[in-house]
Amino acid sequence: MVSDKKAARSCAEMARRRQKCRAVGLARIVETLCNASANRRLHLAGNMAPMDMLLHSVGSDDLPGFCACSEDHVELHGAASTPRVSVVLPVHNGAAFLDAAIASILGQTFRDFELICVDDGSTDETPQILQRHALADRRIRIITNRPNKGLPGALNTGFAAARGALHTWTSDDNIARPHMLARLVAALDADPGVAIAYADFSVIDAQGEVTGLQKMGPASDLLLGNRIGAAFLYRAEVTKALSGYDEALFGIEDYDFWLRAVRRFYFVKVEEDLYLYRRHEASLTDRRALRIHRLGSQIMRRELAMVPSRAMRARALVEHGLASRLDPRLDMLARGLILSPGLARGRIKAILRHLAQHFVRAITRRTG
Repeated sequence: MVSDKKAARSCAEMARRRQKCRAVGLARIVETLCNASANRRLHLAGNMAPMDMLLHSVGSDDLPGFCACSEDHVELHGAASTPRVSVVLPVHNGAAFLDAAIASILGQTFRDFELICVDDGSTDETPQILQRHALADRRIRIITNRPNKGLPGALNTGFAAARGALHTWTSDDNIARPHMLARLVAALDADPGVAIAYADFSVIDAQGEVTGLQKMGPASDLLLGNRIGAAFLYRAEVTKALSGYDEALFGIEDYDFWLRAVRRFYFVKVEEDLYLYRRHEASLTDRRALRIHRLGSQIMRRELAMVPSRAMRARALVEHGLASRLDPRLDMLARGLILSPGLARGRIKAILRHLAQHFVRAITRRTG
């Protein structure tokens, strides 16, 4: 009996010692992390061996706010409070315009947000730019993808870490007008039954000069083209219901997202220009234009197979058949006109111009 009591006391003493050692070890780790960054934000990429040893010694669950997300990605969250809006900014070698893109989000009149910057395997000055901004503003969080996942993969990585009830994303070369978040949040707050708010936007060139205004159409016309555009905000339940962006549709992932969303959720348009969309020689849209157009044809065929209205199918086929300057889409145009020959009336000039343009392109490629 005495022996049992001694054994019990011995076990209890050993447990207290282990707990004390664990506490001391944790305290040292916290001290190290605090010393590493004045605002208690740490982002490591590359050689993770030292941090792996620390996590192995105490367990990542013992460090509140610490997220070990992959072999090459460790993140320390900023403020503990839950933000209302999560803004994801994916970037791959986007140093040229990144400062302006980040500044436009930090300068929003609506302040209750987090900015999740996903560095998608950049090899330029992007990591240094992100670190500089993160040290200056606790709302910024950095995630690093290695290897590069592509735009839809980077978006999914960012939104998987999002804490806000409302989601949006922006590009590394675009600029949000100061009232963008405030206007879109207000639109969703005004009607709990609406899940997605969107607005008009301006197009700018590499120098930031406005070259045009894009007026977005009703969401009911999404089959006819991307009517949502570049300025939008949606509830987190949309992200969850759609399982994020389709990573096989790099370049057309946003249009696919809206087409799937419109089947299940209500949209509202804010009649205001809230965003500056930059077009330049290195922009993703311009570099991958032909591939994007061809992927657009694929998802339209998928969507139209679910449309019962013959008239709507015909109109969508003709609209998309004439829409691309790079992909002829002659099969779509022909199918639309066969379904509804009357659509040719009043569009003969557009049809002939489209056919002539692609005929010249085909001849040029053969003789070039």
